[in-house]
Amino acid sequence: MTRYLLDANIFIQAKNLHYGFDFCPAFWDWLIARNKAGMVASIEKVGDELQAGGDDLSTWADQRGRGFFMPPDDAVLPALRQVSTWATGQSYEPAAIATFLQVADYWLLAQALAHGFTIVTHEVPSESTRKIKIPNACIGLGIACLSPYEMLRRERARFVLGGASSRPQNG
Repeated sequence: MTRYLLDANIFIQAKNLHYGFDFCPAFWDWLIARNKAGMVASIEKVGDELQAGGDDLSTWADQRGRGFFMPPDDAVLPALRQVSTWATGQSYEPAAIATFLQVADYWLLAQALAHGFTIVTHEVPSESTRKIKIPNACIGLGIACLSPYEMLRRERARFVLGGASSRPQNG
């Protein structure tokens, strides 16, 4: 069973774009159900980031609590060192490294590394030395990484109206 760890941008873009609470509650219900099944989660620092927004998403995140937004455990500490060693050993600018070591991405990567999660993010790899992107770090650290759409397809998520398939017919 693949277990997924979600980046903050998954929640933010879902709320703002494709899966608004007002017109696609099934996405949010799917996340909750998959979290209860032990398949989907995020980390405490992402939850803190979302809760600071003062909007519907902050309320949703607050209601999920530590069951969804996991605090770091003892296994994360050595993984933090491994992520830090990787980041400082690359050709990123010092400011990029300093910023990275202060943000939730650093902790997200360590949690995934420590517990074998696949990271789900909207970020894409970049050759820039000015910002450490999650997919670049995943490649460097051997962590699986994919987009939310890939996750939803792999898990065969279906958000349908009624019981009938609304798939377009050929011809």
